[in-house]
Amino acid sequence: MAQVEATTERIIAADAEAVFDALADYSGTRAKLLPAHFSEYEVREGGDGAGTLVHWKLQATSKRIRDCLLDVTEPTDGQLAEKDRNSSMVTTWTVTPAGEGKSKVVVSTVWNGAGGVGGFFEKTFAPKGLGRIYDELLAKLDAEVGK
Repeated sequence: MAQVEATTERIIAADAEAVFDALADYSGTRAKLLPAHFSEYEVREGGDGAGTLVHWKLQATSKRIRDCLLDVTEPTDGQLAEKDRNSSMVTTWTVTPAGEGKSKVVVSTVWNGAGGVGGFFEKTFAPKGLGRIYDELLAKLDAEVGK
C-alpha cells in the first residue's frame, strides 16, 4: 500500500482568524461550503473545532463513495485535522496570514492507497479529483468570508 496525498491551496480575502473560525464552525458555516460531492452531513458531537465528531459521505467519482466519520483536533494554532474513524484518511486544514487582510489556506488529505494496478490508478487520479472538490470548497469559503 502506497500513501496517497492530495493538496490544494488558495489565498482568501479575509484575515486568518475569520477564515479559521469559518472552517472550524462545523455546526454552521462548514455545511454551507460543501460542494455536491458531500452528502448526509451531520455533526454528531461538538460543532466548533477540536472535539467535533462529524459525518458525511464523499462521492469522489460516480462509483466511489466514502463514508466518513471524522474526529476533529487542532494540532497547532491555525490548524484543523480531521481523522476518519472508518479509514486511514486524515485531512489537515492549515490557515496562515498572507498579507494585509488575506490568508492562505492549505488543505491536504493523505490515506493508505490500494496496491497493484488499482493503487496505481488511485495514486494517479484521486489527488486530482479530490483537489478539484476542495478547490470548489475553498472558492465557496472565499465567497462566504472574503472581502
